[in-house]
Amino acid sequence: MSRVAYVNGRYLPHGRARVHIDDRAHNFADGVYEVILAVDGRMVDEEGHMVRLARSLRELDMPAPMSDRALRHIMHQTIARNRVKDGMVYLQVNRGTAPRNHVYDDGLTPTVVCTARSVALPRDADAAPGVKVVTRPDNRWERVDIKTVSLLPNALAKTAAAREGAYEAWLVDDGGFVTECSSSNAWIVDRDGRVVTRPLGVDILPGVTRDRVIALARKNGIAVVERPFSVGEALNAREAFLTSTTSFVKPVTQIDDTTIGNGHPGATTRALLSAYLDFTRRASVADAA
Repeated sequence: MSRVAYVNGRYLPHGRARVHIDDRAHNFADGVYEVILAVDGRMVDEEGHMVRLARSLRELDMPAPMSDRALRHIMHQTIARNRVKDGMVYLQVNRGTAPRNHVYDDGLTPTVVCTARSVALPRDADAAPGVKVVTRPDNRWERVDIKTVSLLPNALAKTAAAREGAYEAWLVDDGGFVTECSSSNAWIVDRDGRVVTRPLGVDILPGVTRDRVIALARKNGIAVVERPFSVGEALNAREAFLTSTTSFVKPVTQIDDTTIGNGHPGATTRALLSAYLDFTRRASVADAA
């Protein structure tokens, strides 16, 4: 079946979807986006993503292109028109189109693009394989808490990781502490069995899946500590993992050349993945009721 994309009020075949050459996202990366998991055709943590989208727009002095209700309708329609059962929906909002100029005018009509595609969801937490990550310097701009389309340093880091046979790049600040990954949040399980992840701030993206995993951990009696951790601490951790909309809870069993734990996904990571998968299924059933 041909994929369908939404662009500025029209649903078009994916191959015919276009934005203007002078769109400010093309010239200045002047846009924001969200990626939302779909399970059984319904969005997961929809509210959290819409709250984050609104914050990104505010931080970039960008007006909302339409009401939340209208944006949600577009995403639901895009999922349905692409017959996505399990997958993801991508929504991008750009400031708009104008002759190239660093100074932007107020009153531009925002560009809205939405696509959706199927993704295979993990079914068995115990069967989830571990992945390798590599560490790279964090050379991104200082407001990575805003989910903008300005992702060149992320893309370079993740491509470098892939060329080394790794799934992700863990980004490291000048002090030797892990900030996050190129497209996900980074976690370890310390020697006391506590889940550790960097606290929210301008140096990491406020991941919606991150928030959900923290809530699920606490609900299941797993202690969560939000603090920076160094690369050295990560190399000696009991477990490590990463989270994102499309990575779910992904066990990390190797960092650079060091095997983490016994080289297999740990019990805490598997428990959190199981809890997250159960949540996504329950959320889908609840939405359908």
